[in-house]
Amino acid sequence: MSLHPDIQAVTERIRRRSAPSRAAYLAGIEAAMRDGPSRTRLSCGNLAHAFAACGPTDKGRLRGAATPNLGIVTAYNDMLSAHQPYEGYPQLIRDIARSVGATAQVAGGVPAMCDGVTQGRAGMELSLFSRDVIAQATAVGLSHDMFDAAVYLGICDKIVPGLLIGALAFGHLPAVFIPSGPMTPGIPNKQKAEVRERYAAGEATRAELLAAESASYHAPGTCTFYGTANSNQVLLEAMGLQLPGSSFVNPDTPLREALTRGAVERALSMTALGEDFRPIGRLIDERAIVNAIVALMATGGSTNHTIHWIAVARSAGIVLTWDDMDKLSQVVPLLARVYPNGEADVNRFAAAGGTPFVFRELMDAGLMHDDLATISPDGMRAYANEPRLAGSALGWAPAADASGDEAVVRPAGNPFEAQGGLRLLHGNLGRALIKLSAVKPQYRFIEAPAVVVDAPQVLNKLHAAGVLPQDFVAVVRYQGPRADGMPELHSLAPLLGLLQNQGRRVALVTDGRLSGASGKIPAAIHVTPEAARGGPIARVREGDIVRLDGEAGTLEVLVDAAEWAARELAPNTAPAGNDLGRNLFAMNRLVVGPADQGALSISCGPPAADGGIWEYDAEYELGGDPDAAQAPHEAKDA
Repeated sequence: MSLHPDIQAVTERIRRRSAPSRAAYLAGIEAAMRDGPSRTRLSCGNLAHAFAACGPTDKGRLRGAATPNLGIVTAYNDMLSAHQPYEGYPQLIRDIARSVGATAQVAGGVPAMCDGVTQGRAGMELSLFSRDVIAQATAVGLSHDMFDAAVYLGICDKIVPGLLIGALAFGHLPAVFIPSGPMTPGIPNKQKAEVRERYAAGEATRAELLAAESASYHAPGTCTFYGTANSNQVLLEAMGLQLPGSSFVNPDTPLREALTRGAVERALSMTALGEDFRPIGRLIDERAIVNAIVALMATGGSTNHTIHWIAVARSAGIVLTWDDMDKLSQVVPLLARVYPNGEADVNRFAAAGGTPFVFRELMDAGLMHDDLATISPDGMRAYANEPRLAGSALGWAPAADASGDEAVVRPAGNPFEAQGGLRLLHGNLGRALIKLSAVKPQYRFIEAPAVVVDAPQVLNKLHAAGVLPQDFVAVVRYQGPRADGMPELHSLAPLLGLLQNQGRRVALVTDGRLSGASGKIPAAIHVTPEAARGGPIARVREGDIVRLDGEAGTLEVLVDAAEWAARELAPNTAPAGNDLGRNLFAMNRLVVGPADQGALSISCGPPAADGGIWEYDAEYELGGDPDAAQAPHEAKDA
């Protein structure tokens, strides 16, 4: 089927807007490839250092330039359940490479923090910035110029975007991402949420809460709800950077090992030494970025990617905006209900059809580009197939004609909703996003007095003191990137969910993040400009009437315009924290960009002609026309 005209229009709009920076990025790739495979550029001393610790076979191969050397960038640690399975992957990858006459070396490791551990804690202020650290650490590992391709071992929240930004900085190298799969199902997510809400109400003990959490997060593998980690996997497949259908195969299974072997062999087959050279910088174009956002909307994925994929796109010289995401969401139907947008976990999603079914439906409906090159030699259409084992041989079969469970996955002709999971909000508070797919229709509009706090913990204290109004909008400000690193505020979800269950009308408005596991209450998040940049959210006063209309896409304070304009900005009353490493990120907070431009604290993408960075008119942050306001210009002051 031909591409939907709105999908085509958004793609063309991105291409047109991105033309100067994309051309500069591609020119950089061509320059990096001009001198041939990386190892041939090294001096004898350089090369000797690089293979000094290798065994005789690998050393003999690395002396020449006829066989590829695969770089491994790993986010392994054994505190994260999703990354613990990676412990043995480097040796497995080396063995696979040797078996086909190639070599592999660990290029470097990157940090991998768990938002589930730091949720509601001081460490969460490092979370968003860890993405940029991971990107830089990836670049450090690859900077030895020893590699003909790279594989990336990472799954969770900031880790995949960071690895991807780093990989795109080395856009002349082929890249394959290798997942390790989700843990098997634990207790139902609905049951876990109920215990959390009872604990917030003082009706469950800490022992009961810990027992429920432990039964939910119980084994190696990715957490099974559809948060940022599992959204990462779907978006990587939608861009063609993982093997088709590889995201949700459990760890330590024969199929998982076969997929890992297949991924390594595919990475080695795509180098400049062979006949099928596929550098990542050429694969990731505006069509791939649009596919990722379409997949995000169709599955009700993580709100965090409204920040991360803007940064990822920029790393490839592509200018993506919230307006693009909003336009895509208005035409892409919601085809999946996975917790927190439903009761199913990702294992049940995969069993019901998973990404192969969803992608087939989207492509057949003209809602996804099916003509882009991917790591699969069969292109994007290969991602409508499911992996299968015939004995020990890996193969693929077409996705099922019908959904295995229409409570979880539906065809494009019978969606859960006609529009996707996210909506852009505008008003006198600035711009924000809401995850409509997680909110029942009757809760998508609220008009209620503001309860204003500068730290989420204060809201819990007000509830404990019994002073919260019957209905209210919690305005939690000074939580943006510049203020304190934009921590997730998911710790508020049990309290606000409890109050909504009691029949009270509540909502959240914040310049912080909520979470990939955003809950069932209406939440206007990522408000920009943030309070620390002088955003109007700092003008809100206790008792102001706030109107949030998710369906209409509006967010405003019902205050006379003259009075609103005359109000001074309220100062941040939350104490600054310098413990647990927060002091080390002071420079990141100082230079970080706004949320709707990726919240970047590093320069990524191609440099402008004067050596500065590509910047975009600040008018866009206030809701100007993206095509006019986002025309790139060269910034002398990075």
